[in-house]
Amino acid sequence: MKVVVTGATGNVGTAVVRALGSDERIEEIVGVARRRPPDLQLPRTVWRQADVAQDDLAPHLAGADAVIHLAWLIQPSRDERATHRVNVEGSARVFEAAARAGVGTIVYASSVGAYSEGPKDRAVDESWPTEGIESSFYSRHKAAVERILDSFEAAHPGVRVVRLRPGLIFQREAASEIRRLFAGPLLPSALLRRRLIPVVPSHPRLRFQAVHTHDVAQAYRLAVLGDHARGAYNVAADPVLDGERLATLLGARAVRVPAAVLRAGADLTWRARLQPTPAGWVDMGLGVPIMDASRARSELGWNPARTGEEAFMDLFEGMRDGAGFATPPLDPGTGGPARGGEVLTGVGARNP
Repeated sequence: MKVVVTGATGNVGTAVVRALGSDERIEEIVGVARRRPPDLQLPRTVWRQADVAQDDLAPHLAGADAVIHLAWLIQPSRDERATHRVNVEGSARVFEAAARAGVGTIVYASSVGAYSEGPKDRAVDESWPTEGIESSFYSRHKAAVERILDSFEAAHPGVRVVRLRPGLIFQREAASEIRRLFAGPLLPSALLRRRLIPVVPSHPRLRFQAVHTHDVAQAYRLAVLGDHARGAYNVAADPVLDGERLATLLGARAVRVPAAVLRAGADLTWRARLQPTPAGWVDMGLGVPIMDASRARSELGWNPARTGEEAFMDLFEGMRDGAGFATPPLDPGTGGPARGGEVLTGVGARNP
């Protein structure tokens, strides 16, 4: 089997390529990335450079049995034309190119962010509406691609389409990338220590699910190889995380904060260009439901090896240590002068 992975050098992509390479049934892996190909040798893997929003994808998809579409932009948060061009228009280009190339299976990286507002006191299955959270560009884009896939499946019934909807995806090796994308260049590493975090904000709706990157990569591997797998699958590990649980993990105190204060803090610091994350991310965190991941367990045979707490702490300790991996998006070396350049051009104004 030949599998093409778009967005292959990021947080999830690197783990997916390694998971596929560990399975002898996968004979060839093509890792496609917008940046230069990494100097990284992995089993049965070749690297290709292409921008899903504008480059010819046909040469990279030729002869493929399956495509795992992960390519996505989080930044620049201040230029939705740029993110929409890759996230929505680029996704449509990948799906259509795959159909033209005769690819039989598409596995798409959807997200909990595609869901409409939902409950936090019970878990919902994959039938929950996927209209997104309007104030979040990330959520709007995920919902838009869900609609594109609805139309694609109707037009191409012979293509097996799988949509994985994971919670927050954490690993130590993605620490430098996640810090750049969500905290920006002004967060001092020295502060990322348990004894220096006295309080953690808490709110009844600030509850979320996490999954370790290597565990979600196994879900992608199973989705590609499972001929019976179709439709959407929630992917998340237990337990649900909230302010109280995070405070316990960090040895801090949970402090109740009104939603309006959380949102205002994000909005003001984003507008002041102190950090790259707009308030829509707070709205999405407060809005999206808790997911029931039992379908992935029963139909895909997926079982996470790490808890949501372990995934969070793996990331937190990686951020403290400046951890990364040997690909351009994950390389800690993309900090330094590049971080200074981000400050000069406006935090969140470009893809770091």
